[in-house]
Formats: sequence, structure tokens, C-alpha cells
Amino acid sequence: MKRVAILGAGKGGSALLEMLVAAKRFQVQGIVDVNQKAPGINKALMLGIRTYDDWTKLPFEQIDVIIEATGLPQMAETVRTKAGPRIAVIPSHIAYFMFSLMEEKQLLVEQTRKHASLQETILQSTHDGMIAIDEHGSILLFNHAAERMSEVKAEAAIGRPIREILPSSQLERVVRTKKKEINHRLVLDNGVKIVTTRVPLMDQDRCIGALAVFKDITEVVELAEYVTNLKSVQTMLEAIIKSSEDAISVVDELGKGIMINPAYTRLTGLTPEQIIGQPATTDISEGESMHMQVLRTRRPVRGARMKVGPKKREVVVNVAPVIVDGALKGSVAVIHDMSEIKKLTDELEKAKQLIRNLEAKYTFEDIIGSSAEFQVAVKQAKLAASTPATILLRGESGTGKELFAHAIHNASSRKYNKFIRVNCAALSETLLESELFGYEEGAFSGAKRGGKRGLFEEANHGSIFLDEIGELSSSTQAKLLRVLQEKEIVRVGGTKAIPIDVRVIAATNVNLEKSIQDKTFREDLFYRLNKMPIYIPALKERLDDIPDLVDYLLSKLNADYGRNVEGVTVEALNLLMSYHWPGNVRELENILARAMIYMPYHSLYITAEHLPSLGVREKSMLKTPETKESEGSLQERVNEYEKQVILETLAKTGGNKTLAAKQLDISVRNLYYKLEKHGID
Repeated sequence: MKRVAILGAGKGGSALLEMLVAAKRFQVQGIVDVNQKAPGINKALMLGIRTYDDWTKLPFEQIDVIIEATGLPQMAETVRTKAGPRIAVIPSHIAYFMFSLMEEKQLLVEQTRKHASLQETILQSTHDGMIAIDEHGSILLFNHAAERMSEVKAEAAIGRPIREILPSSQLERVVRTKKKEINHRLVLDNGVKIVTTRVPLMDQDRCIGALAVFKDITEVVELAEYVTNLKSVQTMLEAIIKSSEDAISVVDELGKGIMINPAYTRLTGLTPEQIIGQPATTDISEGESMHMQVLRTRRPVRGARMKVGPKKREVVVNVAPVIVDGALKGSVAVIHDMSEIKKLTDELEKAKQLIRNLEAKYTFEDIIGSSAEFQVAVKQAKLAASTPATILLRGESGTGKELFAHAIHNASSRKYNKFIRVNCAALSETLLESELFGYEEGAFSGAKRGGKRGLFEEANHGSIFLDEIGELSSSTQAKLLRVLQEKEIVRVGGTKAIPIDVRVIAATNVNLEKSIQDKTFREDLFYRLNKMPIYIPALKERLDDIPDLVDYLLSKLNADYGRNVEGVTVEALNLLMSYHWPGNVRELENILARAMIYMPYHSLYITAEHLPSLGVREKSMLKTPETKESEGSLQERVNEYEKQVILETLAKTGGNKTLAAKQLDISVRNLYYKLEKHGID
């Protein structure tokens, strides 16, 4: 008994569940749908079957087959990757195809059960001989009475041309003329005289064979109806396959092509005449036939890549065996054009980028810096992210306060909700208040009909980043204090308090303590905001982070400008390390961008000549160990001392740079930079 799970509990998934349970050959382990009110979920609960709202929670070790009935693009491939090769994953279009097959099979089984016993008794015990052929003259039916009258065994007759077994039967003439021949006298080749009635078998206007009954025609109508029903089922299945937008090919148990659909012809450029009856390798330009592999192993193949058709189209193929009552009947292949998959992948990436732009963009992985002061700020931010407390980011302009705000939101439990950014200095007092708290209809001239939700309401259950918090007016400060204290807002022109659940992340580059003394910032608001203060050091306080920042910013700028700059020279890096950076990281990015724009297009490294003037004088970065007396500028003395410390550490570690970097508490990359800076071999 196969253990099955169903993804999707809508109309199709619900019907599949009902049919699988009724079949009693499957054990349904669970059904999944994010909508727990879907019809399939309710039906599963009534049947005592487990339900899930997330397919990743399925007990994969207890499942043999997963039927994907959601209809979502790429869902089957995603589930297949997670489930592993042991579990068969049936995609939605095949699932619906199976559903139709199972319905038709059930109907056919019910009809067959009613007539099988009677037909077998009549066909094999009647004294009337019966012979049937197909439209090509091959014998399909040869009962015991026909064996007795013709003295030919059925095993020797079935499947062979009628003209070889009974040349005098005249059944091929009936196929051509499509006319009944009732009660005709005939002498068989062995001299036996019979009276036969010959009837053409028709499918609408097309003759698909002929049936001969020696003497009795009572059972002919019933047999013709049965054959017609089988033909109807075949016609329906062909219609389903031909209407599919996926390219499909079907081969028999010998690997001969028996069916393809129009989508297959569009993809490969091969017509039915070139495929039907031909080996499964006919359409392959490069690669092994997956049809033949499946027929050998009786196991499905997923995601096989190959090239097909005269144009060598690159495709991905999924192939499954067709097994009926334990007997291998052939295999079915679904073929996907790689160019279409690539297009869908590109569209998915664009959608991801769009979503990224609508939410917090950055994480702590995007925050670059290993200096001790900076790492203190990062650790504080990570700790703050795990709490619901209000956060105050402090630091000079350009140090990355907004970057920290993004990362804190993405590391918090609110990351799946909205992240709203507000620059408090960019809006006038009146406009800022209405944007933050919203307004009621008629609150002021030009107000929208029905009013408007404010940004605090938009950010409910998420985070709101208030940049330049020190620029808020007194009245707006008072309203913000109410938000922090009471967890509610009142719209402009309204009186009703609206409860909200918002995490406030504030940022400022001004001295709020001095603003409190100057009476421009409320002291009570300051203490509400200052629960988790995080100071982000200026770039001049962490110059050792410049090499890593340069690498990160160059990668970003290469993507923005379509360049391939690999790095900066030692001289250029020394120049960057000697500057005091009043504009912080924002200024560093600006300097690198300007250098990249004006440097030759094919240059791989930014040199000192490419950098704009930074207002620093060049200084000798190399001093011999002998010039250790107290002379020169402070920077020169610091450089000399740094060089001596590095030399002493390398001597202690026997030249092991990794160990030396660890003892000096700097990165190996930073150590190599300093070795080159000081001319140490």
C-alpha cells in the first residue's frame, strides 16, 4: 500500500483525497494547504487524516508519493528537492491527468465488472464462432467456436493478418466498404460451410475494424458497444494530452513512440510521422534516452538534461513508467524548454528584488567592520533586535544608522511585517504629523474623502524607522511620546484612540542632551527613546575597517556601473587610510564611485592618481629600524612603532602570519596590508 501526501486542498485536491481513500490501495498520510478552511482540509478532518498548513512539516520518512495539486509554478521541483529521490513527486498537471485517468478507470472497471463474466461465458461457450479484426486487418478476437470451425488455434491467429489465417473471410472487404453483410454463405479453407454475418466497427465516420459472427448475430451489438466505449476512453485521453501546454511523449514497453502532443512538435520540431512507431532515441540530439532507462529500471527519472530535435533544443525531462496491474506498459515523458525555465527564473529574481525593495533591504551580513568599537555596536544591535525595546541609533551622518535599522528589523520577530522609513527632517511639521498619524475626513483643506491611515498604522506589527528624530517639533514629540507610552495613536482631526503594535527605531546625529538643555527636545521623550542606545563609531575611529569596506563597496559599485574593478593599489589604500573622513562611509562610497567613473574603462585597480584630492599630504610610509629617535610627525612615529610591534610579533611566531594576526587581534588581510604598507618581507 502506497503512502501518499497531497499538496493543495482545493477542489482538485479534495477530489483526489476522496478518490484515493475510496481506492483502498493508498494510505493518505496527510493533506497540506495554507487555507485551513479549504474543502479538502474539512474532508480530511472528517476522515481522521492529518492536515498541515506548511508542506515542509510533512513526515517525509512516512511518505512514498507526494501529489502536488496546488498549480503553483515550480512547486513540484521545490518539493522534489526537499523530499529527496526516494519520494515520487507528481506535479499538478500530471496529478490532474491522473485524476481524469482514475475517474475513467473507475467507470471502465464498473462497466467491465458488469459485463466481463457474461461476455467471457458467451464468447467462449457459445456455438457461434466469432472473429474480429482491426482496420489494418489484424485479428483481435478468435473464440473457441472459431477455433473449432477453422481448426486454427487462437494463439496462432491473434495479432496476425486475417488474410493469412482465413483468406476467404472477406472481413477486410467489410472494412473497405463499411457495409454490413448479413447471413452470407461461406466455405472455410478446411471445407467447413458456415453462415456468417459481417459487421464493420465504426467510430463516427471512420471504420476501425470488422466483426464476423458465424450464424448468430445476437452478441455483435453488445461487443461493438464495448469496443466503442474503449475507443471513447482512448479519444478522451488523447484530447487531454494534446491540450497540455507541456511537451509530452509516450512510448510502449518496447520503446516505440505511440503518442506525442502538439506542444512536443512545437518544442522539438518533429512531427508525429517522424516519431510514431520509431525508437525512443529518434528525437535525441545529445544525451541518453530517458525512456529506455525508465523501461529498463521501471523507476522514474527527474530533471534529466539533454538536447532534442534538429535544432538541438536544450531541455529538462521528467519520465515515469506506466505500470498496469504490475505489468510495464510503457513510459510517459514531460519535456520542459530550458529557455522558458530560465525566463521564469529571471522573472522570479526580479520579483524577489521587488519584494526586497518593499521591505527592509539589509541584514547584519551587509554590515562591514571588524574593529573593536564597531563590533561593540553590532553586538548591541543584535541584542536589541531580540527584544521589543525602543532603539536609539546615534552617530555622525553617513555612519550607517539606517543600515543598522534595516538589520535590526530583519533579525527581529517582526521581520515578516512592514518596515516603514521616515526622514523627520524632510517633511514640514504639518505634513509630517499627518503622514505619521494619519487624518480623518475633513481634518483640513484637501484631506481625502474617508481620511487616511498614517505610517504608524501601516507599520502595525512591524517596525518604523524615524531618522533625524532630533528635528521633530514639540507638538509631534508630544504625540510620539503618547505612542511610546500608551501604544496608541490619534489621527489628525480625530478623537478616537487607535491601538497599535509598532517597534520604534529612532536615529539622530545631533546631541540630544544639549537639545534638552536648550529646551528643543523633551526630556521625557528622550528617556523613552534611550532605552537601548547604540553608538555607531565614525569611520575615522575605525580606519582598520577601510580595506574590507573598500572591497564591499567596489563589489556594489561594479554591479551599479557595469564595471569589473578588482581592488585598489597599496598607494591608493594608504591615501584612503590617511584621510579623516568627515562624511564617513557615505563619503568613502562617493570617492570610490567618482574614481571608478573617471578611470579608464578596462582598468582593474584604482590607483592614487584615480582618487580625487582628499586634502592629505603624502608621507613616507617606510622608515628604517634605525630611525627610532623621537623625530618626525605623530603619524610617522605611530607608523614606526606599529612596524616594530609587527616585526617583534612575527619573530615570536616564527613568521606564522595567521598566528601573528591572532596575537595582534587583527584580520590576516589587515596584517598583509600592514606588511606591504611598512615594506616588511
